[in-house]
Amino acid sequence: MHDVAATPPDLFDAERQALAAARAVHDAGPGDAAASHAALGGLLASYDRLLRETRRLVRRSDRAELEMTRLNQRLQDLAAELEYRATHDPLTGVLNRAAIIELANRHFLSHDVALVVLDIDHFKRVNDSFGHPTGDRVILGVVDCLQHAVPPGAQIGRVGGEEFTVVLPDGAMERTAQLAQRVRRAIEDRDFGLPDGSRITASFGLSWMPRGASFDLAYAQADEALYAAKRGGRNQVVRAASCVPAAGAHGAAPALPSSVGAPGA
Repeated sequence: MHDVAATPPDLFDAERQALAAARAVHDAGPGDAAASHAALGGLLASYDRLLRETRRLVRRSDRAELEMTRLNQRLQDLAAELEYRATHDPLTGVLNRAAIIELANRHFLSHDVALVVLDIDHFKRVNDSFGHPTGDRVILGVVDCLQHAVPPGAQIGRVGGEEFTVVLPDGAMERTAQLAQRVRRAIEDRDFGLPDGSRITASFGLSWMPRGASFDLAYAQADEALYAAKRGGRNQVVRAASCVPAAGAHGAAPALPSSVGAPGA
């Protein structure tokens, strides 16, 4: 019966025996030249075999290490891909709703935050009239306008089908309003290539909240301002009335609707 606990065979048993024979001849002192010659020959042969086996094992080890490095890199790439897919919108590549909310709440731990919420005007008409592929091109065009306008440190998120938000840590309301107007004009002026030649516009709501607030509070105010922009004729920027900080703080701006563009657009 095989004993699984038995000592495994010595891979270098031949070398061990040759070394023992050479040591025995050495310990015996000067004497039999033939025995010394035979012991030396055995030692040389065993040493030569040991070198060959060592080289072979080193090569195998190098190949295994290279393969392990490749596997580790592949695992890292897959982990990064999974994380990206979990946090980004598949169509536009901007952050998805869950990721932009988490990001905003992290910023609120140590920063004041300004929020821009925008919604593409009459987007349902685009999908219904020209199909969803055309609607996707419109969405990608709007994101392109956003990406060319937002400053470093700001993040764009897609929070709904045709609704986006921009999170601006330490963003002053006046600068945020100017940013929103630049994006609004860029969308209005852009040729989206619609079959009927019509233009695309968007409505904007802005809010500002101090450090320690939350995305939900900031979004609620920006969303209220957004719907005021929709009710006021669309294609305009409206600031939330209750989100302006105390006078002199962070470039405070008057809480006045800022309407630009043709009413009813």
